[in-house]
Parts: sequence; structure tokens; C-alpha cells
Amino acid sequence: MLRLASVLYSLIGSSLAGVGVIVVLVAGMSTVPAILASAAIGAVLGMPVAWLVAKQLYARGA
Repeated sequence: MLRLASVLYSLIGSSLAGVGVIVVLVAGMSTVPAILASAAIGAVLGMPVAWLVAKQLYARGA
């Protein structure tokens, strides 16, 4: 399951980081620290989301 979660993380983590950057830019906070912080938060939030998605995929496959 770790292998599936890591593959999913490459998609989910980058997607959430991108969404975070877009949210910050739309909110008008176009400073480098705000953009980097939002990207980092999105990447960190991608880890448990990828794990939960992998768990659900394994549960449906069994």
C-alpha cells in the first residue's frame, strides 16, 4: 500500500500545492513567503490524503 500511496502522493501533493498557490494569489498575497508557505502546506496535506485514498482503493479491491 505504501507504493500506491507514494504514486498517489505525486499527483495529490502537487495538486494541493498548486491549489494553495492559486488561492494565495487570488487573495492578493503575492509575496514569496506566502506562496512558499501555501505550497508547503498543500504538499504536507497531500500525505494523509494520499494515504486515505490508497486505503480506500485497497478496501474496494479486496
